[in-house]
Amino acid sequence: MAMMHTSNFRRVKRIDDVIQTFAKVLEQLPAKLLLVGDGPERPRLERLCRDMGLYEHVRFLGKQDAIEEILAVADLFIIPSENESFGLAALEAMACEVPVISSDAGGLPEVNIHGVTGFLSKIGDVDSMASNALLLLRNPEMLQEFRKNALEQAHKFDISFILPEYEAYYEKVLTQFRKEQLEKEVAVSNRQ
Repeated sequence: MAMMHTSNFRRVKRIDDVIQTFAKVLEQLPAKLLLVGDGPERPRLERLCRDMGLYEHVRFLGKQDAIEEILAVADLFIIPSENESFGLAALEAMACEVPVISSDAGGLPEVNIHGVTGFLSKIGDVDSMASNALLLLRNPEMLQEFRKNALEQAHKFDISFILPEYEAYYEKVLTQFRKEQLEKEVAVSNRQ
């Protein structure tokens, strides 16, 4: 089994939680953790893995260009961020049919549907994340269903579907703005 995380290795990404969650999974199942990316936290996280006796099970892969090739070998994607505006990394994983174990921060609940494409947990709840990961990893049929659902969910964010929605929203906002501006001009004109 392979779990994966990708980020810029900053504290806000809570990679300690990734490692703690993985350690709990590893106690019950043979697994590997693939950490993709680089950043200021990497040296400390490498030491943490060594100190926890996990280093032989964890691969620090650094920055990668062909992320989809690495995602192809992952069974689960884990993103326990404390702040995530949208969740693009989760969406990329889902587009590669990889279910997501995530926090419920920011835009992640919009992308990762709890109990359908993966699972959401409270920020910092590594016990819940590990339990959810084990649930999927121990149930091949459920894992396969979540893989299918993840891909379907990712398609909903395809540019050909999303772009017209953004354009319609911006047009609505512009129309409202123009209407308000016209009303202000009329009000000023009536006072004169």
